Order: sequence, then C-alpha cells, then structure tokens
Amino acid sequence: MKNLVVIVQARMGSSRLPGKVMLRAAGMPLLELMLRRLRRLRTRAEVVVATTVAAEDAPIRSLCRRLGVGCMSGHPTDLLDRHYRVALEFQADAVAKIPSDCPLIDPNIAEHVLARFALGDVDFVSNLRPPSWPDGNDVEVMSFEALETAFHEAKRDFEREHTTPFIWENPGRFRLANVSALSSAGDPSAPSLAQSHRFTLDYGEDHELIAQVVERLLPEFGVDFGVEQILELCAREPQLLEINAMRKNSAWYLSHLGDFKTLRRGQAGGLQWI
Repeated sequence: MKNLVVIVQARMGSSRLPGKVMLRAAGMPLLELMLRRLRRLRTRAEVVVATTVAAEDAPIRSLCRRLGVGCMSGHPTDLLDRHYRVALEFQADAVAKIPSDCPLIDPNIAEHVLARFALGDVDFVSNLRPPSWPDGNDVEVMSFEALETAFHEAKRDFEREHTTPFIWENPGRFRLANVSALSSAGDPSAPSLAQSHRFTLDYGEDHELIAQVVERLLPEFGVDFGVEQILELCAREPQLLEINAMRKNSAWYLSHLGDFKTLRRGQAGGLQWI
C-alpha cells in the first residue's frame, strides 16, 4: 500500500449516547484513548478523524489539534461522502475505516486485516463478515477505486450512512475477503467472541464497561493493553461482561436484513453471510 489513510469517523451527535466519543475513562476522552492506541499500528498510515461541519463537533476538532492528528469536517449523515472527501484530500491509495465507537480496538487485530489487504488480490477486506473478534474491533479496508465507485453509485440511505454496504453487497464487482479471529488464532473450532464480548460504545452501559476496563488496565499497561489483557481481565472478573449484556446483538444491520442480498436469517435463526 503506497498511501494508506486510516479514517476514524467521529461526531458528538449520536442519537443513542450523545457526545459519546468525548466521554471519559480514567480522565481521558475515549476518542483520545482510541487515537493513542492507533499510533501503535506498525503499518505506515496517516490517521485522520472525519467529523462533521456541525458546531457541536468543535471539541473533536480541538482534540485533534492538541494531539496533532489530521481532522476534516464533512457531511453530518453521509459517511460515504465523508470518507471519500478525506481519501481525496490525503491522496489515499487505500482507506481503512475504523469507527470511533471502538475505543478499545486492538491495533494488532487491525494489522491482521491490513496484512490481508496488502496481499493485493482484493478490493475490500474486513473482519466483520462474519464477525468473530470481540465486538468493538471493527476494521474495513478498501481500495480508493472501490470507495470512489461506491461514492458515485450508492443511492440508498443506509449505503451512504454506513459507507461500505454497496461494496460488500456487490461481490460480482468487487473482490472481497474476510479475516476471522478463528483462522488467525490457528484454531477454527474455537468459539466466536463477537457475540459474547461487547466492547463497542453505543449506550451508557457500554461506557460503564469500557471505563472499568480502562481504569483497571491503564495503570499496568498504559494505553498499550491489547485484547488478550482485556479478555484475561473479563475472565478474572466475569461480572464486567454483565454490565452491558442487555446490549448484545444490537448491530445496525439487523434492522435492514430485508434490504440485503448477502445477509439473511438462517433456518436456525442465526445470520448467514453469502
């Protein structure tokens, strides 16, 4: 990858948890924690925050200035437009999409996805179809050409809001791949952690869990703790996972199953990625 841009989408106007990216854990805004963790990426990349033009997002712009992180302001709800404008401005050959509701993302997991894309035989790769890593480690990587095609051709609201559905809904046009935690660990029989461990940030209960994880691990590991340390902590203190247990299985795409060609309910009620 000649020029990789990692885009972190962030805004204050979340409908479920307003201002969530600036909520704190151990005295630090969660967006700052996430950006400091992404600095551990071994793959050379420019990290850019894509926020909106709304006045309420001024704290995000201010945080990025303080940290020396690139920041662009764009459309409030058209995330596809926002990602495309950042890619153009930074002359990206490839774009990694990592949402700001993943403050505990492990850069080592991102590296697995980036390494798969770097093989050069795909236009889009993610670790979400199907998900197998602990929820909150979302990474999607695409070529600039794939992103540009989606920008010009995606029409449905959810395709614009969620950036990548147009790409993964067209396997006949784009070369797609998925990176599984099970295959990366070398144990395809291991259970998926996507349903049992929720570390994403959408609700107050999510913030409570994330804050407790950070407060326990930050003193020992700094911002460099990884998914292994988080899982070990939760194994020692299983009550932590009960904090947001009622919020599991609440992914956005569950309300759009009738719109997808490549995702549906199986006979046993589980999801099937085609």
